[in-house]
Amino acid sequence: MKITVAGTGYVGLSLAVLLAQHQEVYAVDIMQSKIDLIAARKSPIRDKEIEAYLAEKDLNLKATTDARAAYTDAQFVIIATPTNYDPAKNYFDTSSVEAVIALAQEYAPQAVIVIKSTVPVGYTESVCQKFGIRNVLFAPEFLREGHALYDNLWPTRIVVGTPKDSPELQAAARTFARLLQQGAEKQDVPVLYTHATEAEAIKLFANTYLALRVSYFNELDTYAEMHGLDTRAIIGGVCLDPRIGDGYNNPSFGYGGYCLPKDTKQLLANYANIPQNLMTAIVESNRTRKEYIAHHVLSRNPRTVGIFRLTMKANSDNFRQSSIQDVMKLLRGEGVDVVIYEPTITQDEFERFRVEHDFSTFKAGCDIILANRITDELTDVQDKVYTRDIYLRD
Repeated sequence: MKITVAGTGYVGLSLAVLLAQHQEVYAVDIMQSKIDLIAARKSPIRDKEIEAYLAEKDLNLKATTDARAAYTDAQFVIIATPTNYDPAKNYFDTSSVEAVIALAQEYAPQAVIVIKSTVPVGYTESVCQKFGIRNVLFAPEFLREGHALYDNLWPTRIVVGTPKDSPELQAAARTFARLLQQGAEKQDVPVLYTHATEAEAIKLFANTYLALRVSYFNELDTYAEMHGLDTRAIIGGVCLDPRIGDGYNNPSFGYGGYCLPKDTKQLLANYANIPQNLMTAIVESNRTRKEYIAHHVLSRNPRTVGIFRLTMKANSDNFRQSSIQDVMKLLRGEGVDVVIYEPTITQDEFERFRVEHDFSTFKAGCDIILANRITDELTDVQDKVYTRDIYLRD
């Protein structure tokens, strides 16, 4: 079976590798540099399992920028392209998804299209109407950056949604779920078949709940820090309740990354004219947390503040929408000199902030070093480091 995966980020590349264990898979992208790396069996993103599988496994995987070669004769076309949130429209930018649908209609009109990109609730039905088609499934992803293939190999659940009144797609939905199960290591994965609109809601509500967890423990930490209390002792006591548990309870400078900021805002936009308080609070809480961090740092009257890594977590190379970037802008707005140490950046500037490439010079030149997640590299300057990473993980 030929399967085409459009987009080679965490979602697309992890799926392409997963499925290429047993099927013929074409990974297609508009960036030639990424395609060249994949063709050479090297990962363009940091993900231990993807790197290992590309290097060591016998995968039936081809990488290309050629749309005709990628889509022609495909039986499934999986869309895993970016859908950034547009604050002016209160809506995801779904133009990349629709561009792939148009290509699939041109080169593989018989293919079943599976949207993996995160979209607004109701989008699948609306795009079917826009294109006059019904061969579209929505299957949300539940992956962590840096562990995307692992989460496909050991999935918590598989959800596949079909447009309403499309019984002919039920068989295709089951086939697609079996393809995911075939590549997985985990046995007896829970599978849920639902309407596409409900599947879209599952994705946004799941990520918004995770953002709620992050926000809750960040606000607990703010309270504890302002009152001179031991955050770790409080969180430890709270999380011993098995109904609460230990997930997403390590304080941070705020939630960020590919999914949580945009998904919470999109879900809030979907709540227009629907009574709610919590969804607004989750979005606002993240802004408040970043402002608190900035004000706390400013209270120490630093001349130069160092930013140790723009990434959100350990073992990640992604810093899109990282919360520290908003903290940096708040500090600069108050006249503080801000310098970045981020080894993945080769330029001398990032967003008009100075980048220091020599780690020793960086450490020596800063009054305070902000680290969303702490590492052994900072052991010798612990007196300069400000972090809320109490568990030294995530």
